[in-house]
Amino acid sequence: MYRIAICDDEEQQRKRVRQMLLALSVKTGIDFEVEEFESGEQLIAHYVEWEASFHILILDIEMNGWNGIQTARKLREMKRHHEQIVFLTSYAEYMLESFDVVTFQYLLKPIETEVFEARMLKLCRYIEEREKEILIIKSAYEEIVLLQEDIIAIEAAKSLTVKSRLKITTVNAVYDSKGLISSYASVLKDSKFLQIHRSILINLHRVHKFTGSKVVMSNGMELPIGRSKIKEVKDTCTKYMIMRAE
Repeated sequence: MYRIAICDDEEQQRKRVRQMLLALSVKTGIDFEVEEFESGEQLIAHYVEWEASFHILILDIEMNGWNGIQTARKLREMKRHHEQIVFLTSYAEYMLESFDVVTFQYLLKPIETEVFEARMLKLCRYIEEREKEILIIKSAYEEIVLLQEDIIAIEAAKSLTVKSRLKITTVNAVYDSKGLISSYASVLKDSKFLQIHRSILINLHRVHKFTGSKVVMSNGMELPIGRSKIKEVKDTCTKYMIMRAE
């Protein structure tokens, strides 16, 4: 399912976009959860109050109050970098300015159904592929988008004050987050990650070597292997290193 926000101060335009998404869903079987906003201010207020994100933001550029580009800038300033933005406008002159906020698509009104559907399908495929490469974590008061390949390890950290606290070590920084190792193991099960201990998940691509009951990662950190997992870790690491060498 793709969560989509339609932000336009014209009710008829919002209705048309919603209808095109419904028709596309019927044709393709792709589920869209759509929410409408009458202004950029209303969309930003949603993020501040609920923190619920969208996969795709369809923003009209010419709106009363904040226009679409101003709204997009506010979102990027709030570290909302993983949402894909589609701008709607009647004027091509805004195209260059829209690049500043990293927009995926730029559609001129009146929108042709065939063009809209083609762009949305392309965007859905892009998001599907991209989500295999990134991991979004909640750290303090913001969401952080990490490249999976940059993650070294995810560890459950003991804390007297924070329940389900996690330490996520990457090649660039260490982040504190909340969650369960089992949840991350489930999300990353089809990638190059392996749970070596009930409280530790590692990136096989970042393994330097394993010795006895420990794994040494690329940054030098040593992580213990659970007793029941020693054979599995040894076999998996060996196979992965052989595959990388081929």
